[in-house]
Amino acid sequence: MPANTVDTITATVTNSVRALLPGQRTRGAMVARLHAATGAMTTAAVKALEESYPWYSQLSAEERSWITLVTKAGIEAFAQWFADEESGVDPIQIFNAAPRAMTRRLTLRQTVDLVRTTIDVVEEQIELLMPRPDRPLLTASITRYSREVAFAVAEVYARAAESRGAWEEQVEAIVIDAVMRNAADESAISRASTLGWPTGAPTVFIAGFAPPPDTVAVPLDDLRAEAKRLGLTAMCASVGRHLVAVLCGPSVIDDNLALAAATKLQHCFGPQTIVVGSVSAGLADACASADEAVSGAVCSAAWTQAPRVCPAHALLPERALAGNALARRQLVALIYQTLNDAGGDLLETCAGFLDSGASIEASARVLYVHPNTIRYRLKRIFDITGYLPSDPRDAYTLRLALTFGRLDALQRES
Repeated sequence: MPANTVDTITATVTNSVRALLPGQRTRGAMVARLHAATGAMTTAAVKALEESYPWYSQLSAEERSWITLVTKAGIEAFAQWFADEESGVDPIQIFNAAPRAMTRRLTLRQTVDLVRTTIDVVEEQIELLMPRPDRPLLTASITRYSREVAFAVAEVYARAAESRGAWEEQVEAIVIDAVMRNAADESAISRASTLGWPTGAPTVFIAGFAPPPDTVAVPLDDLRAEAKRLGLTAMCASVGRHLVAVLCGPSVIDDNLALAAATKLQHCFGPQTIVVGSVSAGLADACASADEAVSGAVCSAAWTQAPRVCPAHALLPERALAGNALARRQLVALIYQTLNDAGGDLLETCAGFLDSGASIEASARVLYVHPNTIRYRLKRIFDITGYLPSDPRDAYTLRLALTFGRLDALQRES
C-alpha cells in the first residue's frame, strides 16, 4: 500500500476519533472507569494466553509473572495514553516492567502473540465492562494504541538483537584469546557454553587475512552465517589484520574434513592463504590448533607457492624460521627424532642425499653404498616421515628439520 494512502487512512481515523471526543469532565470519568477495569482486563488477558498458546504453560512461574507484569503495564499504559494522547506516553516503557532476559526467553513471535491477544481481550472487555456510551471511543482508541505498541515491540527486539550480538562477539573474542594463550580454563569453557558451544566436541582453528573492507560489510557475521549454513558451530574474532575462526561440527572431526570445510569458507576471507590447524579433542585442548593456524597465516606469504587453503603442517619451515616454538618442536620430533629412532642409517642417508645435491649416485659415493641402497633408504624415509627427499619442497622441510635437530642436540650436550 502506498505511503500516502496509509497517511490518508491514519488521518481519517484520527479525525474520526477526535470527532468522538467528549468533554473534559466526561473524559475524566471514562478514564476513571477504564482504570478501575484494568485488573479484570489483565486477568482475562492472562487467562486467554494460557488457553491459547502451549508455550505459555511451558514457562516457569517467574517467567509467567513477567508476562503478567507486562500485560498489566500495557493495559495501564493504555489508560494513561487515553487520558492524554498528546502526553507522549512511550509504549516501550511497557516492556521495562520485565527484566531484559525476557527478550532472550520469549521469541519475537511469542511476544507478538502476547500483544495481539492482549489487544483482542481489551477490545472484548470494553464491550463487557464499559458503559455503552464509552465503547465507540475506547474501541477506536485501542486500535490506534495497538499500532504504537506494535512499533514498540519491533524496536525492543531490534535493540535486544543488537545488544546480544555485541555481547556474543565480545565473549567469542575473550574465549578465542584464552585458547590462543593456552589459558582456556573452566571460566573460558563456561563462557563458550553460553554461546551454545558443545563441550568436548572436535575443534579446529582456521586463520587468514580479513577481506577488503569494500567487499564484506561485517566479515565476522558473514563467516558465522556461512559456517552455520554448513552445519558448523563457529566462534570468530579479529586478531590484528587476521580473521580467526574456531569450528566444530560433524564435518570437522578430522584434518581432511576440516580442510574441506575451510575450503568452503574461503570466500569469507581475504585473497591470501588460509591456514587450517590440526583438529583437537575439544576447545580446552585447542591451543596447538590455534597456534598452528595463526602462526601459519602470519608467515604464509613466505611460501609463494602455498595453496589457497593450506594445512598448518605444510608451513612448518616458515613457521619455525619465524620463531614459532611449536613448529620447531614438531619438525624435530616428526622428522629428525623419527629418523634417528628408526636407525638403519636413515638419518645419515637423508643428510648425505641433501648435501650431495639430491643426487643418488653422488650420495652413494659419499656413503660408500650401492645406489640401490640409497633408493631403498629414500623410500623408507618417505614411508616413515611422509616427506620425499627428492621433492624440492619436502627436501627444504627435511633440511630444516635436520638443522634444528642437530642444534637441539648440541644444546642438550652443552
